Amino acid sequence: MTAVRRLIFVMSVLLAARVIGQTVPTDRFVSTVNNYRLHILDWGGPQSGKPTLILLHGIARHAHTFDHIAPELAKKYRVLAIDMRGHGDSSWSPDGDYDVEDYVFDLEKVVERLGLNGVSLLGNSTGGRVAQVFAGLNPDKVAKLVVEDVGPERPQSIANAFARRVEQEKDGWANENDLVAQLVAQNPKTPEALLRTYAHFGVKKREDGRLIWKRDPNLVKGFVETDLWDRVRRITAPTLYVLGGASRIVPPETQQKLKDTLPNVRVVVMPGLGHYPDEEDTAGFMKIVEGFLQ
Repeated sequence: MTAVRRLIFVMSVLLAARVIGQTVPTDRFVSTVNNYRLHILDWGGPQSGKPTLILLHGIARHAHTFDHIAPELAKKYRVLAIDMRGHGDSSWSPDGDYDVEDYVFDLEKVVERLGLNGVSLLGNSTGGRVAQVFAGLNPDKVAKLVVEDVGPERPQSIANAFARRVEQEKDGWANENDLVAQLVAQNPKTPEALLRTYAHFGVKKREDGRLIWKRDPNLVKGFVETDLWDRVRRITAPTLYVLGGASRIVPPETQQKLKDTLPNVRVVVMPGLGHYPDEEDTAGFMKIVEGFLQ
């Protein structure tokens, strides 16, 4: 994408937001510890006086992948979408510390530094694992929890698939359109506009001019077989799991165990959808989530 086309893309997004009365987020950074800086998109700011809803993205993604739902959620919440460590414009871990617990530690520091209480959380994929563990370890700080197509378990097969993907994509793409074409082919149910946002805000130029993801390749060190039940069973907040019916990330036996384990849980399966229902059927997803949050 040329500089002119890039400018037109960004301006069209901002103009569309203003035309329909949506706010545009403020970029901010929060320092945690050891000089980590986490990039956050802040929809509303502390002056809004609204309760806080924190959005946590999936592995290898970034905060802007919530741009299509954050404006609607911002009507009733101060929405904070976070680039987790190693992703987007946030710091990378020099030691490859990317376990779920590392992301949870960062989230705890963000909540502490911003003086937040009674937050609601919405996380998809790895962000959903982080949200679950945070809610289990900090039950007094969470008002409501929404988890998208992920449970307390990550099998080795999923970890291996991500490692292969990182290896396959290490040489990047000649231009943004090539990346978008690949994403469209891989995600036929997701609107191209959302995939273009994912690509546009998720890449940087390498020295040779090729585009590569703004993510640490060492994310694979933390994306390993995982069992989080010991933390998840401590969740007390009202909890909603929204699952894709065509996804196998949370099998029926895990769904039943969640219902048997958590005191205030609802599990909703959206038929025919994959790992990111919020993108494949945004209207249907938002109807479920907004009904729960209200």
